[in-house]
Amino acid sequence: MPDSTSEPINGAEVTIDFVRHRNVLLVRGDLSPLFVDYYLHLADQKLKAGPVPDRLLKDLLAAFALYCASRPRNEHLAWTLGLQDPRLNLFVTGDNEDCTVAGRIFTENVREAERNVFYSDLMPRRGAEKRRSVVNFEGADIFRAAEAYYAGSEQRIARFFDVGDDHYALLISHPDCDEAWLRGVDLAGVKALAETETLARIERRAYRWNCGCTQQKIMGALAPVARDDLTALFHDDESIHVQCPRCAAMHIITREAMEAFLAAAKQ
Repeated sequence: MPDSTSEPINGAEVTIDFVRHRNVLLVRGDLSPLFVDYYLHLADQKLKAGPVPDRLLKDLLAAFALYCASRPRNEHLAWTLGLQDPRLNLFVTGDNEDCTVAGRIFTENVREAERNVFYSDLMPRRGAEKRRSVVNFEGADIFRAAEAYYAGSEQRIARFFDVGDDHYALLISHPDCDEAWLRGVDLAGVKALAETETLARIERRAYRWNCGCTQQKIMGALAPVARDDLTALFHDDESIHVQCPRCAAMHIITREAMEAFLAAAKQ
């Protein structure tokens, strides 16, 4: 989709530029609108996260949104990070066709492991076969974890920066990259790139928070279990509460609705 700087942005604005003579891709974003939507989602769903998990997911959303913006428009992507200290799982998912992202924190039943693990899933288009990459990383710094993913899976240098005030930047190496410059640039250098380097605008995108989960999708996920034994799913209850695995939104599924869904699926 061609870039038009005159068109209004509906969401968190992310710009993609090429740093000429350095052969580096620069992705920058003001992600405050995305974070506002995320916290509104938490309030709407009455979800609460401790300060540490909340900060980690916010950093992951920032890194992931910039990563999505660097990728082709038709891709569907997801990152899952398994941390051991603190012990929790972080999940984020993105739809580049609609420029949406969502995510959640898992704190219960987190498997103990020797090392932190980073899973990256990619579908080149909707409905295509998923491709997965797995790398290990040290510590609980989300940006260093994302850089470890680039180094181990994509075999490229990546640098993530928190520029301040919910602004973030990502630098990614391209063929014939000036690696010494990329490895050495610091936060002050990133802030001054427009003055010190020649930038060529490639594209501008707007990312917003949206999972897209609905009762129909949740019932579709429950259908295999419900077909085998509806009673085991509902017991003596007329409804159950099901949490979305992608954004933690709570959905109330009634037995009557589930029965109607299964009947319609047979037609």
